[in-house]
Amino acid sequence: MKALVLAAGLGERMRPLTDTTPKPLLAVGGKPLIAWHLEKLAALGVRDVVINTSWLAAQFPRVLGDGAHWGLRLHYAYEGDTPLETGGGMHNALPLLAGGDDAPFIAVNGDVWCDFDFARLPRDPAGRGHLVLVDNPPQHPHGDFALRKDGTVAADGPEKLTFAGIGVYRPSLLDDWREVVGAAPGADALPPRFKLAPLLRAAMAGSGVTGDHHRGRWTDVGTPQRLAQLDAELKASLQP
Repeated sequence: MKALVLAAGLGERMRPLTDTTPKPLLAVGGKPLIAWHLEKLAALGVRDVVINTSWLAAQFPRVLGDGAHWGLRLHYAYEGDTPLETGGGMHNALPLLAGGDDAPFIAVNGDVWCDFDFARLPRDPAGRGHLVLVDNPPQHPHGDFALRKDGTVAADGPEKLTFAGIGVYRPSLLDDWREVVGAAPGADALPPRFKLAPLLRAAMAGSGVTGDHHRGRWTDVGTPQRLAQLDAELKASLQP
């Protein structure tokens, strides 16, 4: 199984820290945020990891190298000066991810931290995708999607949870992307730029997305304050 780490964002809410460092390379607990993901992917047995890049893209290979430090092979998918959003970034990286027979791959947002055990991710999801959901944080109280009792995920429901930015996807999720996103801004660009959420909602309409509710620790590292808090917590937990 291969994996994609989404790392192309501009990190605008993290400025001035991201003026000189891409958000996934900011340090928490003594190492780059993205390194926490790479360690977990390597422990799971993943060997090929694609990292999509845009803002300050040259820093990624300079800091992470070819992945040998973790026993990985890193492949960098540069998106240009304008990031392609989550859907466009995934579409752009597909040639490096697809393994035939609609083989699924893992995708992780490079700007989250979570203690979720990647071994819980299904190697062969029942539908087109499988999402990790978490309790709604203060900055996102209304959530994203609803988890049904049968394990499928719905676009709406009485008790929504927040998408953790961790999931497993089949390439076929992107088959009908143009029909789904329509004339959304960026859809006609080369390469196309579009969000992943509309594709997920379309798949959910056919019960094509399953999910897990993770009740452990999760942080969307979206502000310098949350970065500093996470850094302090991780350093404290690592003290003997």
